[in-house]
Amino acid sequence: MIRQLLKKRRKFILVDINTQRDFFQTGSRACIKNHKKVLANVRRMIAWARHNNIHVISTCQVYPNSNGGSAMGYCIDGTDGQKKIRYTLLNQRASFVADGSTDLPFDVLRQYRQVILHKRCVDPFEEPRIERLLSEVFAENFVLIGNGAENAVMATALGLLHRGKNVTVVVDAVGSLDKDGAKLAFRKMKAKGARLIETRKLAGTSHLRQVSLDHQPSCQSIKDKALLKVITGN
Repeated sequence: MIRQLLKKRRKFILVDINTQRDFFQTGSRACIKNHKKVLANVRRMIAWARHNNIHVISTCQVYPNSNGGSAMGYCIDGTDGQKKIRYTLLNQRASFVADGSTDLPFDVLRQYRQVILHKRCVDPFEEPRIERLLSEVFAENFVLIGNGAENAVMATALGLLHRGKNVTVVVDAVGSLDKDGAKLAFRKMKAKGARLIETRKLAGTSHLRQVSLDHQPSCQSIKDKALLKVITGN
C-alpha cells in the first residue's frame, strides 16, 4: 500500500492525461480540435495545482520506436512529439516507464509533486503501475484534464468511478479528435457519476484565450468559491 496518502486524505488530485506535443501541435497526425483554447485551460489548471500545492498524476501515451517509426505514427518513444508540453511539468517530479511492473516508492507523493507514468495503451488501468497508484491514492476528488475525451479521459474517469472514487472532469480543459464522440463520452461519464465543470469553477477566469505549446504568459486571477485566488507559477 502506498504510504503517503493513507494517514491524510487530500482534497484534490489533478490527473493530467496525455498533455503531449503530438496531441496539441498544429500539423500533427493526432492533433486535437481547438487545441489552442484547450491548452489555455490546461495551463490554467496546472497553475491552479501549482499554486495550491495540489499533487499531479500525469499519464503519457508512448509507442515503441521501430527504426524511427511506429504503426501509430505519433507519440513514438524518444521523439519530441511524445514529450509533455513544458508548462505541464512541475519542478519536483518523477517519471516511470511502462514496463509491466507495479513498483513504486512507498512515499512517492511525499517526495514528488508530480508523478509521470507512461502507458502503452489507451486505458491507464491496463498498466499495472498506473492501476496501483490510481487505485491506492486517497483523495476527496480526482480532477481530470487532458486528451482525449472519447478515449483516454473517459477510460480514466470510468476506471476511477468503478473503484469508488469521486471524479470531476474539466470539460473545457479536455481535448478530442471527434466532437460528437466527445459529447457522447461526457454524457457517459456524467451518467456514471462524474461531475462536469469548466475551468473557471476551480481556477477562476483569465483574459487568455489561446496559448502555444511552449509560451507561458501571465494571466489574471479572481476570487471564487473554491479558492481565494489563483496565480500562475514560474
